[in-house]
Amino acid sequence: MLGIEEIKGILPHREPFLMVDKILEFEPGKNAVAVKAVSGNEWFFMGHFDQVKVMPGVLILEALAQTGAVALMTLPEMGGKLAFLARVNSAKFSKKVVPGDLLRLETEITELKSIIGTGVGKAYVEGNLVAKAEFVFAIGEK
Repeated sequence: MLGIEEIKGILPHREPFLMVDKILEFEPGKNAVAVKAVSGNEWFFMGHFDQVKVMPGVLILEALAQTGAVALMTLPEMGGKLAFLARVNSAKFSKKVVPGDLLRLETEITELKSIIGTGVGKAYVEGNLVAKAEFVFAIGEK
């Protein structure tokens, strides 16, 4: 398990754009499972939306990508490099994510060739699938 400070040692993201609170498990180069506690005080709820606060889908995708980046960037050969989200091949959202939800993020790295990797991410709230995406990472220098 990795706490927030350990995650900051792996990812370059910082508040308010760090979208994972804890890594529950991971296998370098293979997969990672993270959680994000969605608070009513999140910066994005100020404008999304006024009457019904909903976590933007693009930020759920970002959280899934950050989870995958932890799996990639913990490989020994990734020292001094960054994982960039290069493309979203598909994304589907099936339920709203709202204040008070605990978002479980599961990302599997399906392929890694040189500086390009692909992954599949799934986000859950209380065991229910809320989002699924397939994406491409590009590995670059810091």
